Amino acid sequence: MRISSDPAARRRLAILAGAATAALIAGVAIGAGAGDDAADIRDEREPGQRSGQVDTPAEAVDRLSLRQQVGQLTISSFEAGPLPDYVRRRLRAGETAGVILFGFNAATRGDWRRLTRAVQRPARGGALVMVDQEGGDVQAVAFAGPPVGQPLQGDPAAVRHGARAAARRLRAAGVNVNLAPVADVPGGPAPVMGSRAFAGTASGIAARTSASIEGMGAAGVGATAKHFPGLGRAQVNTDDGSTVVSGDLDADLVPFRAAIEARVPLVMLSHALYPAVDPRRIASQSPAIVDGLLRDELGFDGVIATDSIEAQAVLDRSGVARAAERSIRAGADLILMTGSASWNAVHPWLMRRARASEAFRERIRLSAARVLALKERLGLLD
Repeated sequence: MRISSDPAARRRLAILAGAATAALIAGVAIGAGAGDDAADIRDEREPGQRSGQVDTPAEAVDRLSLRQQVGQLTISSFEAGPLPDYVRRRLRAGETAGVILFGFNAATRGDWRRLTRAVQRPARGGALVMVDQEGGDVQAVAFAGPPVGQPLQGDPAAVRHGARAAARRLRAAGVNVNLAPVADVPGGPAPVMGSRAFAGTASGIAARTSASIEGMGAAGVGATAKHFPGLGRAQVNTDDGSTVVSGDLDADLVPFRAAIEARVPLVMLSHALYPAVDPRRIASQSPAIVDGLLRDELGFDGVIATDSIEAQAVLDRSGVARAAERSIRAGADLILMTGSASWNAVHPWLMRRARASEAFRERIRLSAARVLALKERLGLLD
């Protein structure tokens, strides 16, 4: 994902927009205590569900309503300015897992702290707050660093030190998830990730990827290895159009294997097509890539997020709601929405599909439990 400061790119986004514990469960119930939304949530609760009981994530998820379980699979966004009331309502009702923030949402340290506190207040401290903070030109929090992009961040020791320092500033600003590092291995005449990926061989990139994850984790920020199974040989950014990554993926997977060994909490899916694994479905919608390759073969048991669901490579195939359903069915856990109105299409669509299919409800339940486990790991749930 790339959010440009170019006004034209912002306009395109605007057009696209056109509890692991009692704290979560009780907070959601209290926050949903007014109006039709509250009645809807109560009606969907299973008989015998109770508030105030401390559970593991696997147990807690069964005490969330279906609307809340679906909500835990969505990440919301909004345009510049104070936190909108509609996002505040979603957070209070437990109908979104958190937000992704960009440089246009806040500027100074004070701005960031005020904004992230405003996010956490209705969420009872349990919201995922995400940014893109790779370094260099790609950093939402301008003062946090790293000051240079991944290709120039040095050897693994330097990468680890820089990631830890940046993550401390992010956490102080109220950010708890960084959608970095880029774990792609650049290749081809004009690799679109060439200016954003670590330099070196696949093994060297793997070592730097692990170091970045460890540095962020030491400062309490969850890292995200992206863009699985590797966007390094793509010559087109999937934000801008469809692309195909041909050939075997042996080298591309090396950094992701290292990331999983380093206990990365999140992996982000690419929107490219990988004919060697699935000739029909893009990675973010491919059961063979998500459940088969990432879960079964590589053994990743953390949270799997899509890249921006509004990417052109996605929109070339369907609207955001159908794309979100396809991604969840493939095995993704979080739908990353960078268009402020996308939730209005995605959440109701997933609700309808879940009500119609027991198998899809179970898929949602498993993903929601993983998201609760991530929140617990990040210390968001008391």
